[in-house]
Amino acid sequence: MQGTPRRNFNLQTRSKLVVLLIVSAIAATSVWFYFDRILVARQIADAAAHDRPRGNLSDLYPRWLGARELLLHGRNPYSEEVTREIQQGYYGRRLDASRPNDPKDQQGFAYPVYVVFLLAPLLRLPFHEVQIFFHWLLIGVTAASILLWLRTLHWRVPGWAGASAAVLTIGSVPAVQGIKLQQLSLLVAALLAGSAACMASGWLFCGGVLLALATIKPQLAVFLAGWALLWAVSDWRKRRGFVFGLGAVMALLLAGSEVVLPGWMEMFLRAVRQYHRYTQNQSVLDQLLPGQFARKIAAGLAVALAAFFLWKLRHAPAESAEFGRAVALVMATTVLVVPMYAPYNQVLLLPAILLLVRDRRNLALSSSRGLRFGYAAGAFALIWQWMASLSLSMTCLISPEQAMNGWKWPFFATFALPVLVFALTAIDVRGDVRRAALVKRDADGGE
Repeated sequence: MQGTPRRNFNLQTRSKLVVLLIVSAIAATSVWFYFDRILVARQIADAAAHDRPRGNLSDLYPRWLGARELLLHGRNPYSEEVTREIQQGYYGRRLDASRPNDPKDQQGFAYPVYVVFLLAPLLRLPFHEVQIFFHWLLIGVTAASILLWLRTLHWRVPGWAGASAAVLTIGSVPAVQGIKLQQLSLLVAALLAGSAACMASGWLFCGGVLLALATIKPQLAVFLAGWALLWAVSDWRKRRGFVFGLGAVMALLLAGSEVVLPGWMEMFLRAVRQYHRYTQNQSVLDQLLPGQFARKIAAGLAVALAAFFLWKLRHAPAESAEFGRAVALVMATTVLVVPMYAPYNQVLLLPAILLLVRDRRNLALSSSRGLRFGYAAGAFALIWQWMASLSLSMTCLISPEQAMNGWKWPFFATFALPVLVFALTAIDVRGDVRRAALVKRDADGGE
């Protein structure tokens, strides 16, 4: 009889987790349905109405074709000739400046040339087969990143809870958009998660290797690389393996790039400048704030605040909770200030979101009414994507036209979520800094 309460408790817990998994599956399915039946249908109709070209629309294609032309045919992937060939496949025809409705994005090869080494095994395959492979690869690595971020945070969760988190992740608007577009940002996010998990597990050399590979998108890796280097040199004897791994692979990538395309760095920087000119990319803060001065001040303050806390946590052991919080703050800062507000980059908010879920009692039950409100607002901004997608999916079953009219709904929290997650993560990390300062003061007083 003594075992009955425990058994009933376990059954109740399992029942709740099963319900959570079912709800997660329904929410995730609604997002995929929204993209397939509402958003894409609306885009096709809009393109037909404005004579806008549509080809394979795969963000992988410009990188794949550029890599193939360089490694198999010795052509410069940054050249105008290759760019025009990319447009032929990506849009279905070359862009024409005389057509006002043609897209502005030229789809040039605006990546470091060493991305070709990662794509080399796929270059002899037909691109249709590459698309299928990459589709499932992105789903797999995005789901696996949940486990890697949990490892970074040193948070053990029941299997059902982890499965629910993975389902919600691959069924979130950022992830589905990235998978549909075949965006390398999702692969980079998984590499960053792998790097952080390796560091948290003591595999420092491996962590450096994965972070070096993640620099195929330098703007997404630079903040984590900067903090990780600071963290490593703060205890050089124990952490130098990370620097060796990062330095060795970066040296190989840069040297190999110079071999296959001498002088590539200047070409890459020119391509990046052109990319920003014709896409006019902006950060989340750029979209939210009026005036360039206000945007720069806000971005500077956000980076300075994060840098202050991260400096305080530079001695945090890899196996500590403080290390995971520091990584989460780094990734939240990246999403906030990187000059690309595309929703798919918000997969980098995962460690911060998991951290805020884990520490919900400290935040949601805080004595501060403002903090409680901020946490509730952040939670609402997060779940809005699934609420809106489910509502539109149900509407589509009755009136597809009406559902397409509301195609923007799931994106309404796109700019609010990174700001709220950054602010809440900074507050959570501030608590760590304060506790560490109190412990140090007590230790100094005891001496």
